[in-house]
Amino acid sequence: MRLKDYAAKRRFSRTPEPRPEHGTKGRELSFVVQKHAARALHYDLRLELGGVLKSWAVPKGPSLDPSVKRLAMMVEDHPFEYRDFEGVIPEGNYGAGSVVIWDRGLFRHPAAANREESERLLLQGLKKGEMKFVLAGEKLRGEFALVKTGKDERSWLLLKKKDSFASDGNILSDSRSVVSAKSLEDMYAGQATAAERLEYIRLREALEGATMKDVPAAPMPHGVKPMLAMLGKGAFDDPDWIFEIKWDGYRAISEVDNGKVRLYSRNGVSFGERFPTLLDRLKRFKFEAVMDGEIVVVDQQGRADFQKLQHYQRSSAGHLLYYVFDLIHLEGRNLMNLPLIKRKELLQRILPSGGQVKFSDHIRQDGVLFFQLTREKGIEGIMAKHSGSLYTPGARSKNWLKVKSRLTQEGVIAGFTAPRGGRKLLGALVLGFYSDGDLIYIGHTGGGFSEKMLKEVRTKLDPLISKTSPFREAPKTNTAVTWVKPELVCEVTFQGWTEDGLMRQPVFLRLRDDLMARDVTREWKEG
Repeated sequence: MRLKDYAAKRRFSRTPEPRPEHGTKGRELSFVVQKHAARALHYDLRLELGGVLKSWAVPKGPSLDPSVKRLAMMVEDHPFEYRDFEGVIPEGNYGAGSVVIWDRGLFRHPAAANREESERLLLQGLKKGEMKFVLAGEKLRGEFALVKTGKDERSWLLLKKKDSFASDGNILSDSRSVVSAKSLEDMYAGQATAAERLEYIRLREALEGATMKDVPAAPMPHGVKPMLAMLGKGAFDDPDWIFEIKWDGYRAISEVDNGKVRLYSRNGVSFGERFPTLLDRLKRFKFEAVMDGEIVVVDQQGRADFQKLQHYQRSSAGHLLYYVFDLIHLEGRNLMNLPLIKRKELLQRILPSGGQVKFSDHIRQDGVLFFQLTREKGIEGIMAKHSGSLYTPGARSKNWLKVKSRLTQEGVIAGFTAPRGGRKLLGALVLGFYSDGDLIYIGHTGGGFSEKMLKEVRTKLDPLISKTSPFREAPKTNTAVTWVKPELVCEVTFQGWTEDGLMRQPVFLRLRDDLMARDVTREWKEG
């Protein structure tokens, strides 16, 4: 190839790339590897030969592992001056995207004594379709080879020879320029129109980072049951734990597959029709992933409001958000056996900024102070998670703890008593939870109801009225009970448990239409 091919593809009035000039020769041959986020992220290996830079695009990047063979597609020769280029090739130009000098240095033929002999032997190898060379760069060192595959004139393989510089480590995790220390993202600083390209760069660099090196390939899982937490004893400090806000909303798993999206509850019930704007935002994500998070409606101060969430379809009051706190599958890789902190780092890296889908951030170590601050702001509590915890679907783990500012418990509504005094519609709700398939009585609550809520609860209970008790043995109550089929779930706040396993002073908080009755169990503390 000649430099006329390079010049023909470029309009130099519209690109910062160098015009072909007559570069000066050094005492030794030089090479450069440029990382290039064009339509696809790749690495360009350029070797100085015959007054130009002979160039190969390496889609998966070079490796120091002799067992790894990388496809290298030969492209047009580039001018010698291109070895110093990094920056952004504007949209509308050939190869549009950001470029950094990922590595550079000197190279030679392994059997040559000087520059002239090196160049002669290398050009001979190029003609034969097998080039051997030694790189002395800042990242790449030792002997390599380029071997033509025979498939066509452009297809070569880049190989690392066995020597003292060979390694099975991930050299690509060092992603910054050896000249400016900038990343591909940094090149777009101040350019507001680069959002989609930046998202792509973040995804590709996350995939080639050290974290993903040994992650097993796996098909996307469907219908994932979220990992569950135990009730913590209280706030604590620990350098091995991270602490998040406990969002007061609907737990939601999202399956994102390049425009195809499922968003569903912990029981597999779709949220798609209920929250279509969240679905639309997730459809814009250009990757394959399974994420775990919480759907909330927040007020102007950023506090989650569960009542507004329940009525959001009708009122649209507040700000609807999906806070994502875990990543369990990414681009054909199963992340469940990665430590939590690594999963969150990947999630934060790939999650597009802005919009209704947000990264649920965390702090390390300082759980006591974090809990105090959230309580002062009226937040219901925090989540404490061991930074090394694996993701165990459907399991309740002591590595994830709920630390609440007040005791709460979900209860299955098993019946209701008649109203007394000036109250109408109902007196108290009779509550239970499931244990080994049996409904266990845990008390009754008559406080905390507004007139509106009394009407809403009674309206939902009337179709469920039953002649028989859902308990194996009907509990003793002060007044007669109207039994109902155990389908509705509510949440109460209370002051603790009696020796008989009943709640002390339970007060009604709200209905929980996101929970199935069979999934309601007692909140057991860790340890």
